[in-house]
Amino acid sequence: MAIARLHQGPLDGQLLPLEQPDLDRLIVPYSETQVVYERRGEPARTGEGDGPTEIAFWFVESQDDIDPNADGRDD
Repeated sequence: MAIARLHQGPLDGQLLPLEQPDLDRLIVPYSETQVVYERRGEPARTGEGDGPTEIAFWFVESQDDIDPNADGRDD
């Protein structure tokens, strides 16, 4: 099993399971839009007993502008 560790963007720090560890890009739903993360670097934790393999993905773009206060809860 492998997991994607997301860096920067609205999903910074999130972990997602990867069914296909050879993916170069992830397109992830976020609110009413989608965000794109791109694979960078080599997989980490690839040893026998050190947990699931971790692959770093970095924020590239969003389909639309992201408004963190779209629902007005912070007003």
